[in-house]
Amino acid sequence: MIQSSRSTRKDGDGARTDVPAAPSPGPQAWVRGPKPAGRTASPAPSALPGDRKPARRRTPPPAAGAPWDEPKRRAPTRRRSRDEVGWVKAHGGAGATSLADSLGGVDVGSRWPDPARGDPRRVVLVGRTSAHGLRSVSRALGALDRDEAPRGLVLLAVVLVADAPGRLPLGLLRRIRVIRSVVHVHRVPWIPAWRLGADPKYLPRQLDALADLVGPGHGGGGALS
Repeated sequence: MIQSSRSTRKDGDGARTDVPAAPSPGPQAWVRGPKPAGRTASPAPSALPGDRKPARRRTPPPAAGAPWDEPKRRAPTRRRSRDEVGWVKAHGGAGATSLADSLGGVDVGSRWPDPARGDPRRVVLVGRTSAHGLRSVSRALGALDRDEAPRGLVLLAVVLVADAPGRLPLGLLRRIRVIRSVVHVHRVPWIPAWRLGADPKYLPRQLDALADLVGPGHGGGGALS
């Protein structure tokens, strides 16, 4: 039997008036429970000390580019001498730092030093025997030929460090012949210890001739810029 949702009441004159009855909670109210008056946002749990995320560190902007492929290096803290040999890298990873550590001199980075500011005047250009390395060497020599380098530099030689063990392909050998036609070239073989950042137990004989070339008493014979 369906119960009516309306009830009647008598007013002062005895007339009956229909009054809407309160809504029934329904037959399953005991299962659902009372309906909440409104949804309230539950407060966010407080963060534990170990749950806090570390603040992000701001990454500094990249340094201005160097003349060739590598960002500018910070100048060494020790004082340079104009009589030292400056190892100029034609590209990143050329091997100039390893050569400077083994034979002496200053790794000046991928730029031509300026003797007027006390930088070495005798320089050696270093590059790898890969296609990218040989192209970078050619670009650096072109800049020197166009007088885009500081005055007073003496280019002793170009040093080409092997980029991998084994023989070079014929195409790379042809590029080396072109470079050798305009400047003195020294070839340095593959040295596995340099790849690991270690000092080799024995230096190859090619470095002996290079050590004589860049010795402190060597006066040059290279090209003047």
